[in-house]
Amino acid sequence: MQMPRDSFPTDWSPPPVEFLNKKAPPARRRPLEDPPDSNQKVELASLEELFWNMAGPSQQAGTPEISSGGSKCYVNNLDYLLQEKREQVLEQEWEQLLQQEHPRLESSVYNNDDREAVLLPEHRMLVEKFSVSLQVISPVHPGEIVFLPRRHPLPCFLDSSSLKPHSQLEELFLRSSLPGQLSFLHSGLLSNLYLHAADCPRPLLRWLFKLLTWPTETSSRAFGLLWDLSIDGLFRQPDENMHLWCPSLKEVKEVFHSLGAYNPALYPQGPCQHSSRVLESEASLTSEDSPQEVALDIKLSYIYKFLVLCFLAQPASYTDASILGLMELLCRAGLDVGLRLLPKTDLQQLLLLLLESIQEWPGKLQPLCCALSWVSDHHHNLLALVQFFLDVTPRGRQLRSQLSLVVIARMLGQQESLPFSEEKTQLALLSQLLSLMRPSSLRQCLGIETLPSRLGQQSKASADLDHKVCYLCHSLLTLAGVVVSSQDITPDQWGELQLLCMQLDRHISTHIRESPQAMHRTKLKDLATQTYIRWQDLLAHCQPQGQYFSPWKDI
Repeated sequence: MQMPRDSFPTDWSPPPVEFLNKKAPPARRRPLEDPPDSNQKVELASLEELFWNMAGPSQQAGTPEISSGGSKCYVNNLDYLLQEKREQVLEQEWEQLLQQEHPRLESSVYNNDDREAVLLPEHRMLVEKFSVSLQVISPVHPGEIVFLPRRHPLPCFLDSSSLKPHSQLEELFLRSSLPGQLSFLHSGLLSNLYLHAADCPRPLLRWLFKLLTWPTETSSRAFGLLWDLSIDGLFRQPDENMHLWCPSLKEVKEVFHSLGAYNPALYPQGPCQHSSRVLESEASLTSEDSPQEVALDIKLSYIYKFLVLCFLAQPASYTDASILGLMELLCRAGLDVGLRLLPKTDLQQLLLLLLESIQEWPGKLQPLCCALSWVSDHHHNLLALVQFFLDVTPRGRQLRSQLSLVVIARMLGQQESLPFSEEKTQLALLSQLLSLMRPSSLRQCLGIETLPSRLGQQSKASADLDHKVCYLCHSLLTLAGVVVSSQDITPDQWGELQLLCMQLDRHISTHIRESPQAMHRTKLKDLATQTYIRWQDLLAHCQPQGQYFSPWKDI
C-alpha cells in the first residue's frame, strides 16, 4: 500500500548516526507494515540535506558520519527516547507502590533503635568497645542569658524643663518631638548648637548617653557627639577646676536595662539561669527574634569607651562601693551567651582602670572576689570571668590569683571552711584545695543522684557523669595554673611549689585513665602534664633554700 507523494512519512526520525564505534549493535527500529517507496526515500534525502545545511559548517565538522540503514550503529530516534521515558515512569510507579505497601521499610533502615534491637549482645559489646565518644571539653564557655533581644528600643525623651534656649534654633530643638530631635542629631545641627557652647547642659548629655542603646545609626552619632562635647568641655575648663559629667551606677544599670538586660533586683541570689523564660514585666522583650550580637557588642563598646574617659578624667567621681557594683555588672554582661566569641578589649581595659581607681585596695580585694564568684554557677563561665582581668598590673595579678582561689573553693564546697587569711600564702591554700580535686572525689560529689535501673541508661548516665567530672577538673586545674602563674616564686616558696607538683601527680595525673571512648580524659591528661611541666620549669629557675638540698647540715 503506497502513501500519497505530498504526505509526511510515517517514520520521520533521522537516520542512524555512528559515534565512536562503527561496529555498534544494531539500533532498535519500529517495524513498519509497508516499506517506503522510492519517492519517500527522495523526500528523506532532501530533508536530510536541508537539515545539515541549516546546521552550519561548525556543527557539520563535529558531527559523525551518517551510516546507511544496513550498518550496525546507535539510533537516536523518537521511539527510543519515548521507550526510556516509559521505563523511568514505570520505575517510579513501582517505587511508590512499594512504599505504600511497606511504609516502615525505609524508616527502619535509618532507625537507630531498630538497628540496635537486631544486634546480638556480643555484637553490641563489640560495637561499644570500639566506639568513640563525641563528648569533648569545649574550649568556649557556655555563657549566661543576660541580654534578651528587643523588637524596638525604649523611648528616650529629653528632659528640657530646666533648659533655657539661647537661640531660635535651640528653642525649635527643645520644643520638637522625639523624631524631630533625632533629626537634629542625624543632620548635624545639634553639633552646631552645643559643640562650642560655653556650658553644655547636663540633660542633653544624659539624653545622648541613653541613645547609645538605640540602633547603630543613631547610637554611633550619639556617641560621637557625646565624646566631642565631653572632650571640648575638658579643654575649655582649667586644670584645677576640671569637671566632667559622669553617669552614676544607677544610670549605667538603666542603660543596660534598655539594652535588654534583666533587672538585677529580681535575681538577688546569683545570676540568671540557663533558660529561655521571659520576664512578665518585660512586655517589649521577645525570644523569637535572633539576637543581634554584633550590634549589641558595638553599643556596649560605646558605653565602655565613655566610662573609660570618665575614669581617666575624674577617677574620684565614684566611690569604692560604686566601683565594686559596676565591676560586678560589667562582668555579668561580659558573660552573655551571644558575646562569647567576640573580643573583650574595651571591657578588659575598663576593668583594669576600675581596679586602679579603688582607693582602699587591700581591704576591697576579698569582698570583690566573693561578689564576682557568684556571677555565674558554671565553672567554665567563672574561668572566663577570671580571664577578663589581664595579667599586666600588680592589682590585676592579685585579683586573678585570689579570685581563682575563691572560685576553686566554691566549686569544691570549701568556701566557708577554708581560712583565707594572710597567715598562709596562696600556694599553701592551693595545696589544701588540690588534694580535693581528685576525679574520684569529684565523681562522688557530682554523682549524688542514683543511676537509672536500665542497663542502657546506666551506661549513658555513667558516661555523662564521667564527662562532667573531667570538665570540672579541667576548669579547676586551669584556675590552679592561674594561681601559680600570678605568684612571684621566691626561694622560700620552693618547697610549697614542689609539694604542689607532687600532689598534682598523685591526686590527678595518676587517676586519669585514657580511653579511645573518652577523649575528654585525654584532654584532661594533657592539661595535667603541661601544668606539671610548667611548674617544674618554675622550680628549675627558682633557687631553693639550703634546707631543701642539705637536710642533715644541722645534725
